[in-house]
Amino acid sequence: MRPVLYVLSFLALIALGFWAYRENYATQAALKEVEGLQRQIVGMREALTMQRAEWAYLNRPDRLRELATANFDRLGLMPMEPTQFGAAAQVAYPAAKLPEISFTMDVQGTTTGTDAEGL
Repeated sequence: MRPVLYVLSFLALIALGFWAYRENYATQAALKEVEGLQRQIVGMREALTMQRAEWAYLNRPDRLRELATANFDRLGLMPMEPTQFGAAAQVAYPAAKLPEISFTMDVQGTTTGTDAEGL
């Protein structure tokens, strides 16, 4: 009985070692994948920062004014003037929505003409 117990313990030890070995390599693979994703995120953030800077550079008011002036005949754009803008009081804001009634109320009794006069 004792040799069987030794053999089973030895097999269990080998199985646990094999499991730990596989988990170690799976963890290392997951860590490498996370590092790769983090590098991609950093690269995309840098690209986004660059694109935001380019967008701000291309949308400078003086540059847009020059483009509008240079392409006036083709586009038919007019130069911007302060009189083209409206006041905040001219904006038609949507009417406030009334809250919906979410419950009903039971009324007991009846109302007659004489009861209404007494109130």
